[in-house]
Amino acid sequence: MAASPYLLVLVLLLRPASAPAFGAPPPSQPLPPRPPQKVQVWPKPVSISWPVAVYAPLSPAFSIRASPSHPSLRHAIAYYTRLIRTERHAPILAPVNYTLSGVPIRLLALSVSDPDVPLGPGVDESYTLSVPPNSGSADISSATSWGAIRGLETFSQLSWAGGGPAAGGQPIVPSDIEISDHPLFTHRGILLDTARNYYPVRDILRTIRAMAFNKLNVFHWHITDSQSFPIVLPSVPNLANLGSYSPVMRYTDQDVRRIVRFAEAFGIRVIPEIDMPGHSGSWAGAYPEIVTCANKFWAPTAKPALAAEPCTGQLNPLNPKTYRVAQDVLRDLAALFPDPYLHAGADEVNTACWEDDPVVRRFLADGGSHGRLLELFVNATRPFLVHELNRTAVYWEDVLLGPKVSVGPTVLPHDTTVLQTWNNGAENTKRIVSAGYRAIVSSASYYYLDCGHGGWVGNDSRYDVQEKEREGTPLFNDPGGTGGSWCAPFKTWQRIYDYDILHGLTEDEATRVLGGEVALWSEQSDAAVLDGRLWPRAAAAAETLWAGNKGVTGRKRYANATTRLNEWRYRMVARGIRAEPIQPLWCPLHPRMCHLSQ
Repeated sequence: MAASPYLLVLVLLLRPASAPAFGAPPPSQPLPPRPPQKVQVWPKPVSISWPVAVYAPLSPAFSIRASPSHPSLRHAIAYYTRLIRTERHAPILAPVNYTLSGVPIRLLALSVSDPDVPLGPGVDESYTLSVPPNSGSADISSATSWGAIRGLETFSQLSWAGGGPAAGGQPIVPSDIEISDHPLFTHRGILLDTARNYYPVRDILRTIRAMAFNKLNVFHWHITDSQSFPIVLPSVPNLANLGSYSPVMRYTDQDVRRIVRFAEAFGIRVIPEIDMPGHSGSWAGAYPEIVTCANKFWAPTAKPALAAEPCTGQLNPLNPKTYRVAQDVLRDLAALFPDPYLHAGADEVNTACWEDDPVVRRFLADGGSHGRLLELFVNATRPFLVHELNRTAVYWEDVLLGPKVSVGPTVLPHDTTVLQTWNNGAENTKRIVSAGYRAIVSSASYYYLDCGHGGWVGNDSRYDVQEKEREGTPLFNDPGGTGGSWCAPFKTWQRIYDYDILHGLTEDEATRVLGGEVALWSEQSDAAVLDGRLWPRAAAAAETLWAGNKGVTGRKRYANATTRLNEWRYRMVARGIRAEPIQPLWCPLHPRMCHLSQ
């Protein structure tokens, strides 16, 4: 039947208490023009065919079944069955002029060709989804369980609280719809730093759930840094006992296994990172003899800084005990994290910190170099990581491109090394892939979510300047200045959405870009602000990494993305993710009225 003019009121009466009270503007304002009928899915699927605006209600007995049944799908089936049955999403502007089918959908059938394919790099996540008209069922077909999980998320987003009494109060989904979908990049992730500030396990699990909503598939866990060592490792327990902030700010082996299992159930890999030999001051509590320049003021007067930020400390490549401890750490880490990738850091090695050690100074005086020190460290840890633990070694780009300390390509075989970029945007990505390495892109100019929140070091007299020293040069504290954030400005969702991680690459070079990760470094973040720092900006990255940022005409879909991201953000909030708003509510209630140009 055709939707009545009272449908929107009925939808609002049926919405859950947690949903925002959307609807028509007050009578004093003219009704906005309604947009054409569209399917709202984030990230945007590759192909959608929906010839006629017909919806079908879900049966109260709606269920999901997989053929063949497989343990990798059990959690996802249970989770999405519950979500789809109970979620009553009320769109900001409810669709109009549609027909409601009289045949309810009782079954969503999953057909998986090879459910035994393990979760890992490059796994097939493609799927097709169809809702045949008047069939009482819907179908998802995929090559792997992980593609089926992506299809379940899409089906959940097709559902909304329309139909009113004619649908028996049940959610409705588009009928006669066909979706074919697959990701543009196989590596789509979030980096979360749990060393600068601690995040409880529940907040990490919520973040992983939000990642699944956005079809992200890699949780890069930057576990340790100079400030704290919060993970308890059985071979070296004192690293956490003496290097964490407190006993309640540690991750036990049970915590880690819970996080890894939860992530895998949503098709998300967990890649652990232990940053070394730099960023290792937290190791000094348990093993002071293997850490140089530990517990010193980071920026001594009239001397080179000992670290990029407070606090100080690096592993000493000339102490044999360094490698015994490092191997214990890597061995325990590999036992806890099954992913084939293990991130070993190697960024921002500070020469002055190494030179604080007398043995290192003698080494340098005898003709050694800082690059040779890093080479000694990599040569003593990388073969163990690759050959003994059977892992691909991931490093930050600095290990190869560092301006002061780096190693040559002969130390880093291409087949077992992945490099993660963060400096100089497209330039460093091109340098890495043109050298034959696979790359994960995390450009600080686009993908660093901590940027633009000002400085965090104290006793900073740079703020105490009222006038410019010369015209055209923004001061530290000027409206156009950095405000103390080294990577200012704030990375808006639009800037993130605009970023093309393949910019400037040849076709051959582009094949070596695995994907990208947005990064939340936590000097100024903790659980209290986690959701707002990540979302919906990470959702913007998720769409570009899944579907690109251009429409079929080749133009970037700014207007379309704004409308859909607004809708998606409100749905995420209703799902318990405290995402920041991107516009006043007035804007989506008045389509196109908030555009910069018509």
